[in-house]
Amino acid sequence: MDATDDLLGELKVFAGTWTGTGTGHYPTIADFSYEEEIDFTVMPGKPFLAYRSRTWSPGRERPMHTENGYLRRSGGAVELLVSQPTGFVEIQRGDVVDGVLDLTPLSLSRSPDAKPVHEVRRRFVVAEGALSYDLWMAHAETPLTHHLTARFQRV
Repeated sequence: MDATDDLLGELKVFAGTWTGTGTGHYPTIADFSYEEEIDFTVMPGKPFLAYRSRTWSPGRERPMHTENGYLRRSGGAVELLVSQPTGFVEIQRGDVVDGVLDLTPLSLSRSPDAKPVHEVRRRFVVAEGALSYDLWMAHAETPLTHHLTARFQRV
C-alpha cells in the first residue's frame, strides 16, 4: 500500500475506469437505455478521486449526458461534488460501508435556465469486481422517484 492508498482509504475501491450499460425511466418520459463510461481518477498524493461520467445512446451513436466532479474524504465521511453542463451543481455526503456508498444530498443549485430538478440521490456499489449505481430524482411536480440504474466492469 502506498501513501495515496492511505489517503484514499475506503475510496480506493472506486478508482479506475468503468464501462457498462444502464436503463432510465421516469413518469414524464419514455424508458431508455444507454452506454456509460465512468472514470474515478487517482490524483497522486491527494485524498480524492477526480470523477467524470459520460453517456451515449446504445452503440455510442450520439452523446447523451456528461458530468464532472470529485469523490473525496471529508470529516470522516465521503462527499461527491458534481457539476453538470445542464446548469446544476450538487454536493452529496455519505459513508462507504463494505463497498456501498449511499449519498444524501447536502446542496443542489441550478442556473436560472436549468430544468426544475429539486433533489438527486445516488448510491454506488462495488461488489464482485463490478460497479453499479442507482439514481433517484425529484423534478418539477414529480416527487423523488427512481430514475437510473447501471452496471459496469473495470477496464
